[in-house]
Amino acid sequence: MPSIFTKIIAGEIPCYKIAEDDNFFAFLDINPNAKGHTLCVPKKEVDKLLDLDEPTFMGLMAFSRKVGKAIEAAIPCDRVGLTVIGLEVPHVHVHLIPLKSMENATFQYKERMTPAMFEETAQKIRQKL
Repeated sequence: MPSIFTKIIAGEIPCYKIAEDDNFFAFLDINPNAKGHTLCVPKKEVDKLLDLDEPTFMGLMAFSRKVGKAIEAAIPCDRVGLTVIGLEVPHVHVHLIPLKSMENATFQYKERMTPAMFEETAQKIRQKL
């Protein structure tokens, strides 16, 4: 059965898309730790980060860096944190989180955003790519 991320990539579930190329897809986390929290995923559905073949692994990191630089330019923050946990969805995903404090990295605090706020945030990040 396809993961929720595979369905997002296929357009079956809506998202606030940030970037896409032939192999990777980035979109705003719908339950963000901070404004601008973005997920970068390979289009190829693989459950665990270390199960990616090396070219896909390295490509995901390069894609995530590009998106992270755009987030850093668009969203006021001290830095953009990167984490890969992968327990909640069986599809490799990199979290890029604008950080102002360690609280933003804990996954305990969540930012409340309206659809208009999500769209505005996505647009700001896309403009920096």
